[in-house]
Amino acid sequence: MMKAQSKPITRVRTLEQAHAFVQAVGLCLVFADKKKARPNLWDVVDLPEKQPGEKGWGRKIGAVWSWKNQLPAVYPDEIFYGKGAGGKTVLMTLAYLRREHYPKFHRPVAACSPLARRIYELVRIEPLATGTLRNAVLKGDKSLRPAFTKALIELQVTLNIVRCNAPEITSDTWVRFTDQYPSLS
Repeated sequence: MMKAQSKPITRVRTLEQAHAFVQAVGLCLVFADKKKARPNLWDVVDLPEKQPGEKGWGRKIGAVWSWKNQLPAVYPDEIFYGKGAGGKTVLMTLAYLRREHYPKFHRPVAACSPLARRIYELVRIEPLATGTLRNAVLKGDKSLRPAFTKALIELQVTLNIVRCNAPEITSDTWVRFTDQYPSLS
């Protein structure tokens, strides 16, 4: 007898409902992607988008943008935030990360590009915010910004670095994957 699958939550208005959605689907994109038919948080959030004349981002983008960081901070033993295939921003359960994602995407840092290895060496020493890391690596050479961004994404996709989940961290601060998820590596 087949077990009936529970229908994913389709109207998300709170962090708790976003948590339940990620738990229900296992893996989702944070934002919609026309090229990938995958569940995504953006499409299920039932909050108003920015209205004409409204200042700021609007409630929907503000909620999605903050929840992608809050979910792993509030539920660190349940939710993972990172980069998936093609560098797309994803949320997933730690069970999915352990069972499917890590075995498929993890690569040793030695297999990464030279610039990615340089970035990793700095993060290995201490957690660093993106701006600090960029300044340390580029040393003012703005022409290398695209290469820096690509290398930072490479390290996330290969599960060598992740955004620090500490609730008090408000900017993207990078730590080694093994420091944040020692039981998965």
